[in-house]
Amino acid sequence: MLKSLHIDPGKCTLCMQCEMACSYENEGLFNPAKSRIKVFDFHDRFVPYTCTQCAEAWCMSACPVDAISVDHATGAKVVSDDLCVGCKVCTIACPFGTVNYNHDTGKVIKCDLCGGQPACAEACPTGAIAYVDSDWTGYDKMRRWAGKTDSGAAQAHA
Repeated sequence: MLKSLHIDPGKCTLCMQCEMACSYENEGLFNPAKSRIKVFDFHDRFVPYTCTQCAEAWCMSACPVDAISVDHATGAKVVSDDLCVGCKVCTIACPFGTVNYNHDTGKVIKCDLCGGQPACAEACPTGAIAYVDSDWTGYDKMRRWAGKTDSGAAQAHA
């Protein structure tokens, strides 16, 4: 069963542990600027935000060298450093702004779920970030509801 990150902004305290853990796990240093998860202050609410691993990943479709692929074990869209040419087309294609350019490497970076053990979720002291079964997040329910809505709209136009 696939898992996904579940983010509860109501539990976030802006401790930045997720950003620190992410940057250390992926870059080997504690530097929030190099984190693949960001915490935004949105009208006095703190909101952790990272790649949602879209089913129809525009970043992956846009990549001209096929440097982004699906990790079938986790469902994460993963950037291959060996294939990435740093053109940044994927950063433009992502409607959520969660694919970023790393100036040090000349490649793009994005959340890859840390191979199935997301450092951000493990480091979060309040449970604002949790790695849970995708079914628990309601993803499948949303898809069923969307399918029902689409078929209902199609019937209405027929």
